[in-house]
Amino acid sequence: TALLIGCLLVIVVLGAFLFEWRAALISVVAIPLSLIAGALVLYVRGTTINTMVLAGFVIAVGVVVDDAIIDIENIVRRLRQHRREGIGKSTAAIILEASLEVRSAIVYATLIVAVTLIPVFLMEGLSGAFFQPLALSYALAVLASMVIALTVTPALALMLLGTAAIERRESPLVRWLQRRYEMLLARIIRTPRPAYVTVAVIVLAGAVVYPWLGQSLLPSFKERDFLMHWVTTPGTSHPEMVRITQKACRELMSIPGVRNCGAHVGRAITGDEPYGVNFTENWISIDPKVDYDKTLANIQELVDGYPGLYRDVQTYLKERIKEVLTGGKQAIVVRTYGPDLEVLRQTAAEVEHALTGIPGLVDLKMEVHRPVPQVEVKVDLAAAHHFGLKPGDIRRAAATLVSGIEVTDIHRDGKVYDVWVWSKPKARESVTSVKELLIDTPKDFVHVRLDEVADVSVKPTPDSIEHEGLSRRHDVGANVRGRDLGSVVADVQRRLKDVKFPLGYRAEVLGEYAERQAAQRRLLTFSVAAVIGVFFLLLTSFRSWRLAMLSFLTLPSALVGGVLAVYLADGVISLGSLVGFFTILGIAARNGIMMINHFQHLERHEGETFGPGLIVRGARERLSPILMTTLACGLAIVPLVIAGNIPGNEIEHPLAIVVLGGLVTSTLLNLFVVPSLYLRFGRSQPRPA
Repeated sequence: TALLIGCLLVIVVLGAFLFEWRAALISVVAIPLSLIAGALVLYVRGTTINTMVLAGFVIAVGVVVDDAIIDIENIVRRLRQHRREGIGKSTAAIILEASLEVRSAIVYATLIVAVTLIPVFLMEGLSGAFFQPLALSYALAVLASMVIALTVTPALALMLLGTAAIERRESPLVRWLQRRYEMLLARIIRTPRPAYVTVAVIVLAGAVVYPWLGQSLLPSFKERDFLMHWVTTPGTSHPEMVRITQKACRELMSIPGVRNCGAHVGRAITGDEPYGVNFTENWISIDPKVDYDKTLANIQELVDGYPGLYRDVQTYLKERIKEVLTGGKQAIVVRTYGPDLEVLRQTAAEVEHALTGIPGLVDLKMEVHRPVPQVEVKVDLAAAHHFGLKPGDIRRAAATLVSGIEVTDIHRDGKVYDVWVWSKPKARESVTSVKELLIDTPKDFVHVRLDEVADVSVKPTPDSIEHEGLSRRHDVGANVRGRDLGSVVADVQRRLKDVKFPLGYRAEVLGEYAERQAAQRRLLTFSVAAVIGVFFLLLTSFRSWRLAMLSFLTLPSALVGGVLAVYLADGVISLGSLVGFFTILGIAARNGIMMINHFQHLERHEGETFGPGLIVRGARERLSPILMTTLACGLAIVPLVIAGNIPGNEIEHPLAIVVLGGLVTSTLLNLFVVPSLYLRFGRSQPRPA
């Protein structure tokens, strides 16, 4: 829906700026062709068209429109110029010449956009799974747009504009904007200091605001289906858990908007979750028509009304993400490592106590390993040797008699039956009967009682012992509510510094934040390579170290708008926001390269003398394409911003906010600061004779 609304708004912008139905039609045809070409490539690759792919197409609309506009706008301008001057060139020659003028700039601008996406393509794990489809669809649309701008657009221009009377169809809106812009720009380039000070203030504001922004890996997905977990005290009976669960389901169904509630207690015999009957998982669905946040708050309030047990409420996707990241179901997991189980449990308890009371940290819970009675057989080596037995023989025989062992299968009537060897139930009903179990010796028909060769006892043993990295571990988990993830983790790390860990014991923070930090480090690492690539592309395009450095150093200023937009919105930077910053970087570099290349073209090929006149003319001629690109991209994502953080927009909404804010600063930068800097530093150096 957002894509369709955005495309309709783009068509309105094209009509208002081009004001010539043939030129507008060419651009309107080029835009869907680029998107369709990108979608076809995805279809051939077998890629599913999902929300992230569509988001990539939405934010690519600005670049796609720019490619279509740059070519057709330059063709129309050249046709008008040649017809006014009465130059006797054929229409085909004029169109070819006009297309070749911008070909180099379009290619370099497209390559810059592609290079800025490299860090996103190289993301790994969960972050890569989310954002690589977006980057792929964006890149495919941009590359297809470049090909169409260099091939289809000139062909359509020759068909539709060959004999059209385009001289009298200049847009009144464009004429009015150009007059106002020309007067303002002339004033700015005469005294550029206020413009420089303004940019410096905006950059300073962004630098001040950025440290106050929160951090999060992914937003809270507003799914309509939830999981609710209950964990009571170990030893709670199955009937009692069923009673609690049924009572909770009845109360949940009384909440307006809750459609159904189901549950399972404990686990199935072949289940993969090692939980006892003191664990319950409820499944809750709510009606799409009701207020999501209000209904969720009512569910949470009801669940919090059950004291004395661990409980949480989360969506299916959120739970799967957490399990992928940590193996647990919490957003933050503090994992403690050490050799001794009892010391490890005590250390984890100290960690849990240290984290208590952190604002925004909810559902704090230490793993509970319930001790279960277990038969322990400790072999008496001297007695075993006396009877000619090996310790392994005794342990295997005892395990077979007490626990049983599967020895074969029987196939009958298409069914498979397991065959087990096991002692009679009476022989293992008590410790005394286990001690009396007979063990075969190497001597024929000679048996020995188990308690004659081993010490048999029942001892409490943990129901499970978790290992990771060749070390035993114990987890303390929690969820986050009411604060951003980054701020909560910062408090957690500060509290952990106050915990005194025994020698050989340590703790680390895992979960969504750890994944975000890893993804951010990888992004920043490859961003360095991408930034270097952008600089050398600018250098190759301008053939001037000074101009390349000038354009390169203005790019960070374009990102400030995105930072301020995030601050004014929810104040949290997620991975979606970071991808938005890469998008703005590509658009800003693209507009800058087109502006400076146009200045160079006027000076080298049209005889304009370097000075204020050249700057004003070049900027005036680039005003319409820049504004159309900005408005097209902005209007394409405005539906995502206006819709807000609704279900389905959780990732695209923060991305759109960054892009919209960045478009404002990058456009102002390219329209006013870049021309002023070019006038100051862009004069061509005389070549030595």
